[in-house]
Amino acid sequence: MNTFGSPFSTGCFLNEQIARHIFDILPETGPILLIMDKSSNCWPSDSEKFSHLNISESLLKEVCAKIDDGTEPIITQANECSIVASQLSTERTDCGYVMVVLPQYSPESALVNIDLVEILLNQVSLIARLIEKNNQLYELQMKRLNTHAQPAASSN
Repeated sequence: MNTFGSPFSTGCFLNEQIARHIFDILPETGPILLIMDKSSNCWPSDSEKFSHLNISESLLKEVCAKIDDGTEPIITQANECSIVASQLSTERTDCGYVMVVLPQYSPESALVNIDLVEILLNQVSLIARLIEKNNQLYELQMKRLNTHAQPAASSN
């Protein structure tokens, strides 16, 4: 599992932006949020806690395959925690997957709180869409500034 990912793909860059914005607001004692792209690049909200959970890469890939088959959200058990996962995408980019890892939760207790977990998953998707829109507006603004700056530079 590549924990850092390649900085050259657009989806990878967007995932890093999403992770930076969301991970800063998560409580220290709360769930672990995991963003994973289609190439198995992985961004956990707390790398140290996540590594202690010993969740196998094969289990994460299996969860991702189920999501790709159209089943979501996925609730599964891994060691002493539950994982709730769904697709992470925007209008333009398939970012991969977002997973909420709930240490010390059984699947039954995760199901009791599924509405809250789904709200969190939906908020992550909303944040991803807003970041992408912001990036699009920034790119458009830079293009406009460049087109306005070119005639002024050529007249000198």
